[in-house]
Amino acid sequence: MPLIALSSCRKIEDYRQAILHAGGEVRVVDASIGVEEALDGVDGLVLSGGGDVDPSRYGEPPHPAISEVEPERDAFEIGLITAARRRDLPIFGICRGVQILNVAAGGSLVQDIPTQLPGAINHCLSVPQHLPYELAHEIWVEKDSLLARLMGDRLVGSDTCEVNSRHHQAVKTVGPGFRVSATAPDGVIEAIEDPAARFCIGVEWHPENFWRTGEFRALYEGFLEEAAKTR
Repeated sequence: MPLIALSSCRKIEDYRQAILHAGGEVRVVDASIGVEEALDGVDGLVLSGGGDVDPSRYGEPPHPAISEVEPERDAFEIGLITAARRRDLPIFGICRGVQILNVAAGGSLVQDIPTQLPGAINHCLSVPQHLPYELAHEIWVEKDSLLARLMGDRLVGSDTCEVNSRHHQAVKTVGPGFRVSATAPDGVIEAIEDPAARFCIGVEWHPENFWRTGEFRALYEGFLEEAAKTR
């Protein structure tokens, strides 16, 4: 089974279970260890959710809505991304994970969707008021993307599907080399990918919350299939 480095967060269990149920093994990693040690012997990298990325990382002053910034985590995960991309390891970023992936690639973020994008739909359905797997809005997936190929069963006869949503930030300027592979109806970027990489995708929703029912298992299976080739 491919061994996956999973960046640590406060709600790690669903991420871990999603990888295990799709056929992978998990090594949870955090800033208490070095980047090279974290990636030693692993076959892929999953970047989990969490607090906001420090705006200084993309050259902006902080918006008043910025919270839970962890500079040490930012530095560690940017190091992980840089090293994993240098090794051409498969990378899968989720929520904060897609945001730090984009920042590491030289992109920027919308710091607060409600105040900076007037008229945007609600992208932040809070828990416990809403169930973690409660569907919030549609996404529109680019037909010729890797994301579309992975999610083919959910996109039968259409280029849309519904996702859950818990983010107040999003990709703004896409990092060089990346492309947008999904958007929400309001234009907010919901997924990016690097066409030049073996597998490098980030999504804003939380597919890990569906590990029991499998609606997004194909994302993990595609990631793990590629990770298995690392060895």
